[in-house]
Amino acid sequence: SMAEAEAAGDAGLSPAPAPAREGAELAAVIGATVPTGFEQTAADEVQEKLGSASRISKDRGKIYFEVPARSLPQVHRLRSVDNLFVVVQEFKDYQFKENKEDALKDLEDLVKVLPWADPLQVWELNNSLKKKKTKRKKHNLQSPASREKLSDGGEEGGADQNNTNDQEDCAQTPVAVEPTDSQDAEKPQGVTSRNGVEEEEDKEQSDEKADVQASSESGTKAGDGQTGEGEAKVLRFRVTCNRAGDKHSFTSNEAARDFGGAVQEHFQWKADMTNFDVEVLLNIHNNEVVVGIALTEESLHRRNITHFGPTTLRSTLAYGMLRLCDPQPTDIIVDPMCGTGAIPIEGAAEWPYCFHIAGDNSPQAVKRAANNICSLLRKNENKDSSTALGVPLDIVQWDICNLPLRTGSVDIVVTDMPFGKRIGSKKKNWDLYPACLMEMGRICTPGTGRAVLLTQDKKCFAKALSRVGHIWRRAQTVWVNVGGLHAAVYLLRRTWERAEERRSFW
Repeated sequence: SMAEAEAAGDAGLSPAPAPAREGAELAAVIGATVPTGFEQTAADEVQEKLGSASRISKDRGKIYFEVPARSLPQVHRLRSVDNLFVVVQEFKDYQFKENKEDALKDLEDLVKVLPWADPLQVWELNNSLKKKKTKRKKHNLQSPASREKLSDGGEEGGADQNNTNDQEDCAQTPVAVEPTDSQDAEKPQGVTSRNGVEEEEDKEQSDEKADVQASSESGTKAGDGQTGEGEAKVLRFRVTCNRAGDKHSFTSNEAARDFGGAVQEHFQWKADMTNFDVEVLLNIHNNEVVVGIALTEESLHRRNITHFGPTTLRSTLAYGMLRLCDPQPTDIIVDPMCGTGAIPIEGAAEWPYCFHIAGDNSPQAVKRAANNICSLLRKNENKDSSTALGVPLDIVQWDICNLPLRTGSVDIVVTDMPFGKRIGSKKKNWDLYPACLMEMGRICTPGTGRAVLLTQDKKCFAKALSRVGHIWRRAQTVWVNVGGLHAAVYLLRRTWERAEERRSFW
């Protein structure tokens, strides 16, 4: 069962459960963040690959499941999850005090009674697995400027946050220890928007989010925390607090700061914003409180892409979209607007018995996608050179409204339609969408063909769909959040109606 201690009494505290029986197998309650709207997809994948049932959180974009700790390697191979953490404890109905000081004091007191032992063991096991995988480049720990180049055009921060209207904020605040001068401790240095670029462009974001650094210890890092033989290494940590809801008397920064202070005192760890070993998570969603320890340093959604474009799709979302169309062996799957290739690359890696065709009208995109495919091929060679197979994937530069594919020859179309924000424009979408849907209908097999399309321009899409109602009918809609933009994924089924052979639209 889920290890949940119900909040006891006012303080919302509860005694730590007794330690696991000797010889009992170490179990872990894993929390996973997933693209919003695809919680069920992720739960299905967990059931299929790990045999565990999941609970989908009320706080959208998260699922929880229990596995024996020895299954951690399989957990990291899940395709629909962005970030993983081990749950220390969960409070279903935590009673926050009205008064800010009291509420924060309760959070501090919580640290002493939480059942840290098993989750920390899970964390250690996770670390030893990471080391085996050879040290990966830690390009997530660069300066914000160089990180921006990597960011999926700002898709980063926003995509995992739900854009609910209750206030949500996020802080990463370890405690300031022996501040070098007293002013420093007070003022947070460098409050950066998580979304870098996105912030200018879309005022649709109601979430208050900040990465605040309040850690100003003197800069000597003794051999990077490695101490002499025999001495235990002092762990460095940070607390990341995500808070959503309008009933709280405190901000996420204050919660992270005070909770972090108590963690530091309890474990005698050292606070460090950027160079931390342990990331403690404090998730507060109205009256639900979950304390966890991060198991992924960097979101898993960046997995197969090395060359990012302005709107590169998260691999996890690509996986969710592909899974919606239930690919069968020998299916031909086409992404007519593939951008940097996130969807077909994910498809070729996970559905190798299908054939994937990627295309785009932009030579720049085709070049990036080709680079990403080359990286994937190299990765496959490194794994096992004796059986290094190619990938069942081809890339073509083409015109979306005039595809060089035979009528009725394709089983599945999966694509991320232009939102008209960074690429194209909303005005152009009005011509483009109906033309695309007609052409997709032409290439898809009548009766069995299906399409999964992501768009943020929902009005335009609905209108276009009504114009091609004879060849496509809508079977399912999944609401998602892409970089803070409300978008929708539509599953369409191809009717038996024959599509007219191509005639010029223009």
